[in-house]
Amino acid sequence: MQEEAVLPGVGEAFLKEKKVPGCCLAAETGSELSRKVEGVFSVCHREEERERKRKRRAAEARVRGCGGRRGSPSSSPLCRLKARARGTHCTMVKETTYYDVLGVKPNASQEELKKAYRKLALKYHPDKNPNEGEKFKQISQAYEVLSDSKKRELYDKGGEQAIKEGGTGSSFGSPMDIFDMFFGGGGRMQRERRGKNVVHQLSVTLEDLYNGATRKLALQKNVICDKCEGRGGKKGAVECCLNCRGTGMQIRIHQIGPGMVQQIQSVCMECQGHGERISPKDRCKSCNGRKIVREKKILEVHIDKGMKDGQKITFHGEGDQEPGLEPGDIIIVLDQKDHSVFTRRGEDLVMSMDIQLVEALCGFQKPIVMLDNRTIIITSHPGQIVKHGDIKCVLNEGMPFYRRPYEKGRLIVEFKVIFPDSGFLSSDKLCLLEKLLPPRQEVEETEEMDQVELVDFDPSQERQHHYNGEAYEDDEHHPRGGVQCQTS
Repeated sequence: MQEEAVLPGVGEAFLKEKKVPGCCLAAETGSELSRKVEGVFSVCHREEERERKRKRRAAEARVRGCGGRRGSPSSSPLCRLKARARGTHCTMVKETTYYDVLGVKPNASQEELKKAYRKLALKYHPDKNPNEGEKFKQISQAYEVLSDSKKRELYDKGGEQAIKEGGTGSSFGSPMDIFDMFFGGGGRMQRERRGKNVVHQLSVTLEDLYNGATRKLALQKNVICDKCEGRGGKKGAVECCLNCRGTGMQIRIHQIGPGMVQQIQSVCMECQGHGERISPKDRCKSCNGRKIVREKKILEVHIDKGMKDGQKITFHGEGDQEPGLEPGDIIIVLDQKDHSVFTRRGEDLVMSMDIQLVEALCGFQKPIVMLDNRTIIITSHPGQIVKHGDIKCVLNEGMPFYRRPYEKGRLIVEFKVIFPDSGFLSSDKLCLLEKLLPPRQEVEETEEMDQVELVDFDPSQERQHHYNGEAYEDDEHHPRGGVQCQTS
């Protein structure tokens, strides 16, 4: 009876307040009803506690000036102003997939996005986790969209579908390109972001390098198709290849023995290594889906005075174009032809000059036609003897210095004295010439001296002598066998 008096006074009023059906009060009495009421008390208490926490969070969020729940709308100017001051993102989002991939909230700031991407990209990079290529790709796609303010706004309003249909194309940038752009490349993770350089040789004469020249060079190079803007097809028609998942490569496992397998990597045959697929009906008619076309390019090559053989002239950014890559350079390498008179040695010009014996003894004047068609005259005055092999120079008549064309090197001349043939003078004239020349030294012969004959040198005679010597040596070390007399 005590339980019946207590429960109606406390529990019944509470149960009625909570809209518990009256049949529950009439059906149960005593200790059984007490246990039921305690259970209801516990459930209601938990519900009230959750409701108080929700209201408290909402109140705190209103104080901060932004909605408290993820993805809650907020269009208040005050909210946007406070979010901008804190560097956070405040807007209504349709889906949170990309935010969830990076593990951030929809109002995350750019700094928070960078921090999250850095951590996840290093963790799931293919060099560290070869089996997490798809995860790495998702992380890169999410960061590519959310790090761009325009793409992020479009994604928040319409989700991933809006990104595909909103003019940004359905294909994403290469995950490795995004990684290299973020980390600056390096080691195995570094990828080439520039196209290959194209090298051409240009044949030039020594006159071109002396005077300077301009040459026109016609080339064929790849350029991005302007009809499809390098997409290869209509907007939104480019799809990621499902066979290789956009990597352009296929990996096959080949068993080479019991418990032994070999991993073979090859170009994806579905997309031909491009990582993308375009329906034939949507392909660009101009480039047929290749994204590039061939174009004729005429380059004017300016050869400056003083340039050297093998020197390079670079046309930056004039190489083959390719979507997603910065064009490479066209490099022109000068290839100098041999000259009939002059040889270049640095900034000096070297030449050989033949002079007669009379010129070597009595002086001469020699004209030289230079590379700019000027004629200079070199003079050796009478009494100045020029010996065979002498080397002399003329200052400031060599090659012009590169980028200092008014300064020149030396013209170096090596002399070769041409002597007359034997018998060009009779005996009486020779006696007269001997009187004009300095006296010769007489040699006193003794009995110990041997008189020998001086003849012209013949290289073939030397080789024959060498072979005969070898034959004699063979005979000495290996005597020939012959018929010997028999002795008794």
